Amino acid sequence: MSNQQQKIALVTGGNGGIGSAICEELTNNGMQVVAGYFAPEEKTAKAWQIEMNQKGFNIHLVGGDVTSYESAGEMVAQTEREIGTIDVLVNCAGITQDMMLKQMTEVQWNAVISTNLDSIFNMTQQVINGMLDRGYGRIINISSVNGQKGQFGQANYSAAKAGLHGFTMSLAQETALKGITVNTVSPGYIATEMTMAIAPEILESITQAIPMQRMGEPFDIAQTVSWLADPKSSYITGANIPVNGGLFMSA
Repeated sequence: MSNQQQKIALVTGGNGGIGSAICEELTNNGMQVVAGYFAPEEKTAKAWQIEMNQKGFNIHLVGGDVTSYESAGEMVAQTEREIGTIDVLVNCAGITQDMMLKQMTEVQWNAVISTNLDSIFNMTQQVINGMLDRGYGRIINISSVNGQKGQFGQANYSAAKAGLHGFTMSLAQETALKGITVNTVSPGYIATEMTMAIAPEILESITQAIPMQRMGEPFDIAQTVSWLADPKSSYITGANIPVNGGLFMSA
């Protein structure tokens, strides 16, 4: 177990819609939270940090590029140098570049795979040895319902998100005896600034396909992540937790 009295969590994509809710909820549960952001967006990230502070959340920032192994290493090193060793890693950074495969470019494919899948290796590999040495860790990967069921025009995104859970299951087996849990959370359609910008008629068709007849809230994802991150959640590993309002169900 880590000697730190207060657990430290690093959340990549922490200043995004879902990431923000995760940062807030982990802070509410007594963790010291560090939000990772894309380095060229420093001005936006710092404005977000000020907003969080005004809401009562003392969240630190670390900038970098999760698609780069070297930059990911610097993000981890800066966090551990300035805050402390990382007990919880939430891999939340992600992008979409939707296009039917017959029209998709190599650039679009590589950008989504690199950001949504390669980044999981880049970040996790930097923290796993420390967690193994300390005999404690929580790794939570944010996937998607579309990684489970696929989605028209999202071959790149769905492939990355499905691969992410394969990574989860393999690493969970490697670390199960060492006090480390590795899990996936797969959100359905969540009401973030990005999704709410979708045309109203398309939003209506989306919600009609969801048994609960509504979109989820970022808090729904954050609460699930917080549950998995809790030290008491020590017997859950290799799982894929769906948070999708019933949009996709499996045995």
